[in-house]
Amino acid sequence: MALRLGPLKLPWLGGKSHGDDPYWDFFINKPPADTANTVTEMIRKAAEGNVFPTKTELHSPEITSTHVKGMAEYFGAELVGVARLNPEDNGGGEIYPFAVICAVHADDEPRTSPGIGGQVPVQNGLFITVILSAWLRELGFRATAAPDPNAEKLAARAGLGTLNSEGRLVTPRFGSKVHVANVIRTDLPLAPDG
Repeated sequence: MALRLGPLKLPWLGGKSHGDDPYWDFFINKPPADTANTVTEMIRKAAEGNVFPTKTELHSPEITSTHVKGMAEYFGAELVGVARLNPEDNGGGEIYPFAVICAVHADDEPRTSPGIGGQVPVQNGLFITVILSAWLRELGFRATAAPDPNAEKLAARAGLGTLNSEGRLVTPRFGSKVHVANVIRTDLPLAPDG
């Protein structure tokens, strides 16, 4: 028996464009009245936690990198890479030898879409990096997740894609519709990509 809807139109079944929907525009482009009430801000303000005092026995750096990437993907990362950090990459702060870079698909550019919907990739990235860095600290290694103005350059160095003429990351899987999350700096022995 075929389903016949008659004159009833269900927009979620027809692939309707959101271009003419004022609620969608509000959801993507209107920033929240109080950002302190957003999940993104709550995650940003969460304390990092301590490093477990006993280091976990590890496999080779190559296998450890595979495990870290698998955990990142389990938490929702769609692209994950490891980059070796140079002294200038640490910005004069604590010295970390490696960075784990996670990226997620972004239909809307978070830098130009301040609404709650436009910030979903940022929220997803924060969740991934906070949980993954906490797991690395539980293994007994230093790990800190923080925003980095050079995150896209590090992502390119980690083999996630290339930089276009504007310095934006372009990936084979998502093109330029990608958001690079906070960079996780760690002293966990890893094998760099790229």
